Amino acid sequence: MNFLKTSSTVIHYRAVGLETGKPVIAFANSLGTDFRIWDDVIARLGDRFAFVLHDKRGHGLSDVGSAPYSIFDHVDDMAAVLDHLNLKNVIVCGLSVGGLIAQGLYVRRPDLVKALVLSDTAHKIGSDEMWNTRIKAIQANGIGSLLEPIMERWFTPPFRSPDNAVYAGCCNMLVRQTADGYCGTCAAIRDADFTADAARIAVPTLCVVGDQDGSTPPALVRALADLIPGSEFVEIENAGHIPCVEQPDAYVAALLPFLERYA
Repeated sequence: MNFLKTSSTVIHYRAVGLETGKPVIAFANSLGTDFRIWDDVIARLGDRFAFVLHDKRGHGLSDVGSAPYSIFDHVDDMAAVLDHLNLKNVIVCGLSVGGLIAQGLYVRRPDLVKALVLSDTAHKIGSDEMWNTRIKAIQANGIGSLLEPIMERWFTPPFRSPDNAVYAGCCNMLVRQTADGYCGTCAAIRDADFTADAARIAVPTLCVVGDQDGSTPPALVRALADLIPGSEFVEIENAGHIPCVEQPDAYVAALLPFLERYA
């Protein structure tokens, strides 16, 4: 296990294959998850790339730090990991809030970003009222009180089968995150708005979304793609908000041509 002490917290990260000199993909994961959501993607991409993953503050094995957060707290944590590993010009793949982090990383540290994969995300996600309501509910009753509606947005009905062990594991992953870290990141999403910045993105960008995403629906992700000059857009069939878990084969198939073109 690898841990990095930053100026404000401790971040858990993983680096795979950096010694090979292969092109690097840095992943940023979604709200309520840790970096294990990328395991199936990395397994399928194999040794064609090197990989860097980290748990956002307040998630996984990273410290909670001082919540609530801004999106740039998360951005600075990711930048600190990449700087620690002496990396620049990486392909940044972010899912949901991870996509906001990826956009923020390009805004603050364009030297770190060679290309972007913005997955199941947007320039602006949700309303103040929506996020404040969710924060209050979790502070009052815990993350478990919202498990079912969150899972309905994350995954399609067939995936949410009681017999699906992966689904059960994802439920465990969500409810075992800290309430402070989850709510702190909700505040970061609430306050993040990259609408103006998206039009200034000047690196190759692929926008990807599950066709049944209940958190950032295809029309919203398409709107993000329309803001970014020259971006590409792909829908993943039979997938919700976390297609890298639900449909890893289709997800990798959608990403691979872009990754190979711009690696």
